Amino acid sequence: MVQLWSQSFASHIFSLLFHKWLFEVELENQEILLRYSSALVQGATNVFWIDIQTNTRRFQSLFRYLLEEVALEPIRLKKIPIQAQRELYLLLSRFIFFYNSVDKLDSFLRNFPEFSNAFLIGGPGDFLVIELTDQLQKLKVEPVLLHYLSQMKILQGMELRMTTSTRLKACLYSFTSPGGPMYPTRAVRHAAWDSLDSLFPVGRYPRHLISLFFRLLYPWYWPSSCWNFVVSCIKAVLYSIVRLIFSRREKPRQS
Repeated sequence: MVQLWSQSFASHIFSLLFHKWLFEVELENQEILLRYSSALVQGATNVFWIDIQTNTRRFQSLFRYLLEEVALEPIRLKKIPIQAQRELYLLLSRFIFFYNSVDKLDSFLRNFPEFSNAFLIGGPGDFLVIELTDQLQKLKVEPVLLHYLSQMKILQGMELRMTTSTRLKACLYSFTSPGGPMYPTRAVRHAAWDSLDSLFPVGRYPRHLISLFFRLLYPWYWPSSCWNFVVSCIKAVLYSIVRLIFSRREKPRQS
């Protein structure tokens, strides 16, 4: 079964089946319609996680179908029960960064269905960020995590409730320190710092000072930190020298 789902054509078959069951056949029984819709969301979740674990995008066409042909198409979306609509939007919120669809983010948030607990959680942006932070905590594949962190800057300027903003800040901060429970790599830590500083510029320097203080409490991290600092300085000097050489070569040509 896993080998079958890993085939490139599986997402197209999946889309065609549910397109027929949900949109071409008139179903009056709401229970059956809800069951089909829930199966669609659950099945899509499983196959999207196959892509996450393998860092591939075999099911990107399925994601694009659910986003562009269902979620952003009001006529088709209304044929799905409201409960399934909410589940679908939460699903898409978790994977919209992975499948490089942030260009649809504004339209996605505008069409977000209403939730009964919205007065407690907030607006569409809050639901999106909550799902993203939960997703980040589950990611174990480093390239995928780096991909998510690199796209987090798109959230800059989004209006969020204080609790949601604090949740996002805490999630990113958890990836900035070496050791347990996350054990992030150096690349992940730097990507998390970049996202954190971009989204929350206020308090940037105190955060770095506090982080440095706690790093000093663990002497076994000093050698690697010093080595990486020396390597970074050498690279910066080499890049400056190369840039200076090329700039001098271009001046005589221009003259």
